[in-house]
Formats: sequence, structure tokens, C-alpha cells
Amino acid sequence: MKNKLTFIELFAGAGGLSEGFIRTGFQPVAYIEMDKYSCLTLKTRMAYYYLRRQGKSALYSGYIKGDITREQLYSYIPQNLFCSIINEEIKQDTLSELFGKVETNMEKNNIKQINILLGGPPCQSYSLIGRARDLYRMENDTRNYLYKLYTEFLKKFKPEIFVFENVPGLISAYKGQLWKDIQECFSKAGYKISYKILNAYDFGVLQNRKRIIAIGWRTELNLKYPEFNNDYMVKKYKVDDILSDLPPIKAGDRLTAVKYAGKATEYLTEYGIRNDEDILTLHIARRHNKQDTMIYEFYIKSWFEKKERPEYDQLPEYLKTHRNRTSFKDRFKIVAPDLPYSQTVVSHLGKDGHYFIHPDINQLRSISPREAARLQSFPDNFYFEGSMTSVFRQIGNAVPPLMAEKIALKIREMIG
Repeated sequence: MKNKLTFIELFAGAGGLSEGFIRTGFQPVAYIEMDKYSCLTLKTRMAYYYLRRQGKSALYSGYIKGDITREQLYSYIPQNLFCSIINEEIKQDTLSELFGKVETNMEKNNIKQINILLGGPPCQSYSLIGRARDLYRMENDTRNYLYKLYTEFLKKFKPEIFVFENVPGLISAYKGQLWKDIQECFSKAGYKISYKILNAYDFGVLQNRKRIIAIGWRTELNLKYPEFNNDYMVKKYKVDDILSDLPPIKAGDRLTAVKYAGKATEYLTEYGIRNDEDILTLHIARRHNKQDTMIYEFYIKSWFEKKERPEYDQLPEYLKTHRNRTSFKDRFKIVAPDLPYSQTVVSHLGKDGHYFIHPDINQLRSISPREAARLQSFPDNFYFEGSMTSVFRQIGNAVPPLMAEKIALKIREMIG
């Protein structure tokens, strides 16, 4: 049997990018992630795949239903598999240690070559807010220089290809100088790089989510950026195809390990979001005060009666509590069920859900973690570990697995 193509993922988060690569037959050698809850999510996902291969999926189901503890679940998994999940921050003074751990994993699994390097540094400092503060001039903001550490992994392991994902604002941040520096750094490491801004919607994800997908390859390889056709573009589905089978809940309700309210929609089935064996988890609604629920009702009515998404200043005076009415004008927004895609799912969901109001006027809540995960194309059998805040952050920061899967297929064609 032909050896699997191998990868390392840096700044791995919950593993949305690697999920797509694993589905297409790539073998993870190491995940490096500083957040402990994201690492637990990666371990739980690894447990899912291992137990499925062993014909013991019932153990995984038992865990997400609450019949066994996480520790009990992990006890069924060979501990050497978990060694690939490295819960450490990538810093200049940890590089040597991280390299050693990756090399140890390679030796244990008789892996001679890393084929792919995946990941993108955290993007907060490349946002519009970060750009306004001109953080690139601040030497103490290490986030701006994480690409240099990424490049050190290229130099050390010399993969054939790397996939670098980030927000579109990276290209224009700091008048474009940062992106030029990043490309030059990759070039000096021996890689040619090409990039496009791709929208997750064009890959089957019911979300308007644009991201830079940069692909680099060793300069001696005769490769080019892959062409993505439109065969998998979703035009017939609406956001309601993600929401309609879930049981209604209200603010503060916590439904997990329960039955669905209806049959899986065609979209959920076609794109592997839900199957007959799945158990609904993380369908949890955060609590809202009376003021928020009144605002939610206003926005829901505005959409269904007028097809409008009002700015904050258009609220009735008695509902306005913020002094600043010019910035963040769209701090409240409905997830419209009759549109083909939602607004971009972001990690800010971990702080409040005002930008993601569920469209059912009888529920008056923001979306649940499971609904956010579906908007990101995570399957229902993907379980996120940690508090609700952590889970929302993991979901919002992730690369949609459907998008990652299509990219992985093209990468396999390039070097498989």
C-alpha cells in the first residue's frame, strides 16, 4: 500500500483545516497549538477516528452522551497517538523543543518525510482594528512575526508544499508591506508562493467567508496554484437547511445528547453534516437579558416584514443603550434563513451572540454552538471541548472542513 502523505499543522486550533486533509487520506504527524481546550478537541476528534477504524464507535457515542468520562474515552486510545498533539506556544525559544517532538513522532511512526505544512498564524493583528493601530511598527507585538516561525518549520522539515490561511486584510495591512515581507521570507526559505482570496461558499459552505489561501511549493518542483471548479458550489440550498431539523430552544436552554426535531435536510445529508447515527450535542443557548431579547425581536421582524437589517442607530430610542452609535453599526444581525449563506462566523461569538440572532421569533436567542459549527460545515459528530466561550472561539477561528477537503484533494493531485 502506498504510504500516506503526511502533514504538520501549526496554530492548529480545533483542526478544521486538518479535518479536510484527514478525510482525503493525509496522515497527521504533529499538531502544535497553545490553547489547551483546542488540544482537547483535537484529542477527542482523534479518538473518534481511531474508534471508528476499530469498529468501536459506540464508545465515542457513549462519551458524547455522557455515559463515560473523557478520561475513560481517552483510555481506549493508544497514548502514542496523542503524542502528535503538542500543547505549546510557538516561540523562538521553544522551536528546538518543538522540532525535537516532531522528529520523535516521525521516528516512532517510521516517517521519513513531511509532505505538507498547514496552518496560518493568528490573525487578530491583521484585522482592520489592528491596522488602524499600526501594530506592525510595534516590536513587542509578536503576532506580526509569527510567519517567521512558520518559515523556520519550512526550513527544518522541507515539505514539498505548504498551505497558509489567513484573513484577506493581511494583504493590505500596513500598506501591503507585511504581505510582501511574508512572501519574501518564504522565497528565501526556498519556496515559490501563489495565493488567491477564496470564499468558503464556493466550496459548499453556507457562509460568506473569504480567506487568503496561499500555497507554496519548493522551487525545484514544477507546480502551479490549483484551479477550483464550480462542481461543488451550492446554489439551491438556504441557511434554513442548516437550522430546520434542530429542536427549538430558548435563551439559557442546554440540549446535548438529545434527539433531532426532524429528518436531516438534503443539504445536511449531501455534505456529510449529519447522518443517522449522529447524536445532537452542544445545542446550547446563552442567556440574554430582557433588553437584548426585545432587540432581537425588532431585528427578526425587520427582516421578515421588510427584508431589512437595520443599523444600531435605527433601533427605537428606548432600546438604545450604547453611547457610541457610529462605530460597529451592525453589532446586531439576524442569521437570515432564506438567504443562501450566512454572515461570516467569527470568534467574537465567544463574547456575545448579538451578530448571530436566530431567526425564529419564538426562540429569541443567539445561535447555539452546534448551529455555528454547522455554518462552518463541521459534522455533528465533531465534538468541541471546553466552556461555551472556548467552543465558540474554536469554531469561529477554524477553516471550514468542507473547504479544507476540496483544497486537500487538489494538493493530493499536485504531489500524490
